[in-house]
Amino acid sequence: MSSEGRADIAIPEARLLVISGASGSGKSTVVKHLAEDARVRPFVSVSATTRTARTGETHGREYLFLSREEFENLIRDGQFLEWAEVHGNLYGTPAGPVLDQVNDGRLAILEIDVQGARQVKARVPNALFAFIHAPSIKELESRLRGRGTDDEAVVRKRLANAVEEIGQAGWYDLQIVNDRLDRAVDELVARWSERISGGA
Repeated sequence: MSSEGRADIAIPEARLLVISGASGSGKSTVVKHLAEDARVRPFVSVSATTRTARTGETHGREYLFLSREEFENLIRDGQFLEWAEVHGNLYGTPAGPVLDQVNDGRLAILEIDVQGARQVKARVPNALFAFIHAPSIKELESRLRGRGTDDEAVVRKRLANAVEEIGQAGWYDLQIVNDRLDRAVDELVARWSERISGGA
C-alpha cells in the first residue's frame, strides 16, 4: 500500500463522502440507495483493479479492469486518490473522474476500505468519512453466511477482517448502525447536507 501521488488534490466544500464498513455491513446497498436519492444525486466513483473480471462483471460498471502495467503507470503519474495491493491484485480510486465531478459542483462518493480511507483522509481532510455497521457481529455473521457464496474458511476470514476494521472505525466523522436502510440513508444525507451548507 502507498499514498504516493499527487500532492495538489483539493476537493472543494467537503463535496466528497467516503464510506467504509465491514463485509456484510450493507454498505454497498446504502451507497446504491444514496446514488438514487433525488436529494443528493451523487457521482459514485468506480474503482480500478488489476484482478480479472468475474462472470457478469463489466468494465466501467463494477470496476475499471486494468493491466498491472496500466495501473502502475497511473500510480507513477499520481493519478490515484488511494491505492493498495490486496491478495496480489492492485485496487485504487482514480482521482480524475472524482475531481471532474466535484469541480462541476456535484457530490461524490467513494466506497473504500479503512486503509484506503486513511490515505484519502491524509490528502482530503475536509471530506466526510462515514463507517457503516451491521446491527451486531451476530447479524453480520448471519448476513455473510446467508450469501451462500463462500466456504467456511472464507467466512471466518471475513469475520476476522470485520472485527479488525470495526476496531479502526473510531476516527470516522460518522458511524451509522445499518439496522434500517431508510434511516441510514437519511442520516447520511442530513449530515452531508450540513457539511455542504457549512453547518458542521
